[in-house]
Amino acid sequence: MDRPVSRLCCIGCGRDYPLEEIRYECDACANLLEVVHDLELLKTVRDGPGWRHLFDERLGVRSGIHRSGVWRYHELVLPDLPAAGVVSKPEGNTTLYRAARLEEESGTAEVHIKHEGENPTLSFKDRGMSAGVSFARHLGVGMVACASTGDTSAAMAAYAAQVDGMRGVVVLPKGQISMEQLAQPIASGCLTVALPADFDTCIRLLREVCRRRPLYLLNSVNPVRIEGQKSIAYEIVQQLGWDPPDWIVVPVGNAGNISAIGKGLFDLRALGLIDRVPHLLGAQPEVAAPLARAHREGYKERVRVKAADTVATAIRIGDPVSYDKAVGTVRRSGGAFIAASEQEIMDAKALVDATGVYVCPNSATAVAGFLKARQQGTIGASDKVVIVATAHGCKFSQATIDYHEGRLPGVRPRRANRVIELRVDGAALERLLASDDGSRKDKP
Repeated sequence: MDRPVSRLCCIGCGRDYPLEEIRYECDACANLLEVVHDLELLKTVRDGPGWRHLFDERLGVRSGIHRSGVWRYHELVLPDLPAAGVVSKPEGNTTLYRAARLEEESGTAEVHIKHEGENPTLSFKDRGMSAGVSFARHLGVGMVACASTGDTSAAMAAYAAQVDGMRGVVVLPKGQISMEQLAQPIASGCLTVALPADFDTCIRLLREVCRRRPLYLLNSVNPVRIEGQKSIAYEIVQQLGWDPPDWIVVPVGNAGNISAIGKGLFDLRALGLIDRVPHLLGAQPEVAAPLARAHREGYKERVRVKAADTVATAIRIGDPVSYDKAVGTVRRSGGAFIAASEQEIMDAKALVDATGVYVCPNSATAVAGFLKARQQGTIGASDKVVIVATAHGCKFSQATIDYHEGRLPGVRPRRANRVIELRVDGAALERLLASDDGSRKDKP
């Protein structure tokens, strides 16, 4: 295409900026920006069936950027970015599991889990970082940075490490991420900084530094990163044969991902690839649930909370950066926000883990939110539901062990599978095997 397809646009006042300007908020009203594509121009390139055919043709390719579950949709993600500039591992192409056990447990017609933990660094953040780091390289940026509750830093570090001359900087809340998450940016060679503060303080401090130093910020305030993450929506719909579900359930922390998924869905409808947009349900832990509270109170005012400790550490955020985007997107979809207790979260995790699909506590928050919404009647028995699992359970091994061993404060392990210790005695092992009838309700 001969002219730029995309621009930056303020979500508040609508002011436009060139896509290649490094900025994260509007000069006029300080609201966040989003990437806006010229959808009318894209409609002249192909109609809805034409786009579907193109993306279906690219499934299973073995070389080039279209192997990626982000860049298969290059024209709808960052059409102005040359293919040669793409930094990819590749990411995406994650499995959409049919969750028969959840269907049985909840009495719901069709439930799937979209497992973003199958990405290269084991979380959905790889999709956004592929876009963000690619664009940083395109702009000639030498240093990229993020504040993180774990997964963002892992993804940014891994993608920055692929670019010669690019340095990654991560700022973490000390002692508030898992060891598995902490190991990833260290291993990738990032400058890793731990602060004795919560995530909200870390991101606030880093945003101040980015105003004074030549750092390219890659948190979800960066609108380019959101373009990579919206490919989750594209892939879900394509995996369902371009027939969208009734609900998509997403765990919510900083609220960038649910905003991205909604943005992708609305773009698909505008371009004629789908004829309706699913309802979005955002799930938060009760101790860090500003959006769920805002929903209960009718969105009368912006809600901020002091987030308390939760097993869902990656979404322990009391003041989401993408609050306004998320509220607008969810309300436009006819959706809602919901909160789940620590007990509900870990019981949901144990239920899904026992089917061989290993999820993180943050993903389990979405599962618990789905179960509660189904129980309350928000989600109907005949609905088709997709739950987005944002990271792999292997990143949170300690939480899993602590649950099954009964060591999580205030949580009773209702689905415990404890380690059984025996003496070195074959007869004792035989007696144990004879007493185990093999009946497990949580099998897939």
